[in-house]
Amino acid sequence: MNKNHFYITTTLPYVNANPHIGFALEIIQADCLARYQRLLGHKVFHNFGADEHGVKIYQKAVEAGIDPQKYVDEYAKKFKDLKKALNLDYDSFIRTTDPSHIKAAQEFWKLCDKNGDIYKKNYKTKYCIGCELEKTDSELINGFCEFHPGKPLLIIEEENYFFRFSKYEKPLLKLYKENPDFVVPNYRLKEIETFVKNGLEDFSISRLKSKMPWGIPVPGDPKHVMFVWFDALVNYISVLGWPKETENYKNFWPGVQTAGKDNLRQQSAIWQAMLMSAHLPNTSQIFIHGFITSDGQRISKTIGNVIDPYDLVAKYGTDPVRYYLLAKIHPFEDSDFTYEKFEGAYNADLANGLGNLISRVAALCEKSGFEFPLVQKTFDPDVEIPLKKFEFNKALDVIWNKIKELDILINAKKVWTLEGEELQKVLEFLVNDIRQIAYDLKPFLPDTAEKIEKQYNVTKIKSGDPLFPRLTIKE
Repeated sequence: MNKNHFYITTTLPYVNANPHIGFALEIIQADCLARYQRLLGHKVFHNFGADEHGVKIYQKAVEAGIDPQKYVDEYAKKFKDLKKALNLDYDSFIRTTDPSHIKAAQEFWKLCDKNGDIYKKNYKTKYCIGCELEKTDSELINGFCEFHPGKPLLIIEEENYFFRFSKYEKPLLKLYKENPDFVVPNYRLKEIETFVKNGLEDFSISRLKSKMPWGIPVPGDPKHVMFVWFDALVNYISVLGWPKETENYKNFWPGVQTAGKDNLRQQSAIWQAMLMSAHLPNTSQIFIHGFITSDGQRISKTIGNVIDPYDLVAKYGTDPVRYYLLAKIHPFEDSDFTYEKFEGAYNADLANGLGNLISRVAALCEKSGFEFPLVQKTFDPDVEIPLKKFEFNKALDVIWNKIKELDILINAKKVWTLEGEELQKVLEFLVNDIRQIAYDLKPFLPDTAEKIEKQYNVTKIKSGDPLFPRLTIKE
């Protein structure tokens, strides 16, 4: 990767249901990082898209009585439309049914096969359709997958192609040892190290087309289609134009990946072993986030307690949703979401906090009649330090602590009673800090930052409409 270039990609959500807030978290986190890198002057490629093959999607299409391609077309659009709803600044929306991706996945298969890492055998296994992964008995809780409790496992017994995952135990451990920040947070790196040290088993990378026809054909064997994970993971490089040596591939790969904790194994072990097999560079870093829960339960399509991000945005606005997910959801641990907590944070931090500060100071500036010279801004280092560590909540804490400090200053000095030179000096200090706050908010709340800059990045500052009208909360 070119040092002046930055590549970040989310996982690709399965398009077997509507988007939910858990994925909105991941794409907003990635968007925040992409925006930050752009503001630093780097060339950025931000990838997002849809995973469209596999058992889950095929079964849903059959249940709906429609062609799988028509089914995924309908649901992919619902994810693509998040760009407007969440104010995302991504560069690509890749679909694993795209012809260019299909060709890339087949070429990747050929490379692994050429290097002796693909073979065929008969096998029988327990398979979680929710994860699209094989499960050993030791991984099950009361006979069910940890991440999809109550969902019956599928028993697969057939002849499939396998990938020599076991061959890459030592290379993976070497990768982790030589790159201590390869997986963030560190305890997730230790978790995957333990998994690899316990021994790797080769895994199936194909399905019989006669049983599950919805997938990419295996090169040279029309009776089989690729296992969904083997196909989907290749998107991280196919979107850059691989296998051709395109400028995007040469400049942007390897890059940063974001994923939920249920994707740890796929992203930091399976995909990395696949890259090693194909003799391609490994990912530079993987950020693993926790789950959003509701009343202590994971929010998921399987459980059925989904919170729709479109509904949240329609009711509260885009930036309040971005703020809550970045400021109040822990970047690494599971966090609980309730409408009561959301509305409380909205009123306390946005309406009474940031919004009130902007309105108060603008009114004082307009009344004073003073002019405020413009000064070029750069990021506050205290905001950048946690942001570089994926600690979005701590970065926003720095900004909101500054907001609280300015409110305290206004009240302590009773600025509304001051006059002349003393008033001008205090207002210049307040305006300077508010302009800094606006700049620092750009990756997090881009629309709000733009509104503040439009109001404050002028020599004559005037009052404006409230940024965040206070919510009336029913007791």
